[in-house]
Amino acid sequence: MDEGRELIKILVADDDPDDCVLVRKAVFRLKAPYDLFFVSDGVQLLDFLYGRGIYSSPVPQRPDLILLDLNMPKLDGRAALSLIKKDKDLKCIPVVIFSTSNAPSDMEFTLKLGAKSFITKPGSFGEFKSIIASLADFR
Repeated sequence: MDEGRELIKILVADDDPDDCVLVRKAVFRLKAPYDLFFVSDGVQLLDFLYGRGIYSSPVPQRPDLILLDLNMPKLDGRAALSLIKKDKDLKCIPVVIFSTSNAPSDMEFTLKLGAKSFITKPGSFGEFKSIIASLADFR
């Protein structure tokens, strides 16, 4: 990574460990200026944003971007997005949906809620890297 580039804090909410590994690998290969944080469900996502539980902090961390999977346990991405966009302190954080879903209803629903973009997870690592490289544009 080049010295002097500001790190972009990205919170990845995804319960698939393989997808999380691919995100890490893509960031490493691209030498992207991303500081990654990972949570595996919607409850952990909200705990991170509010500084609760294992993420307990008097000043909660605020990512520059959330990369959000829709199909997660405990609280799915749709419900988590809805709660984030209803909160005056969180709604300004850009959220990019990154899901295996390609259902038009999911796309329409999440974009109406305030997601910045909806990206269907690609089949190849090259496409995956291209998507990860473009994340800074969504801030």
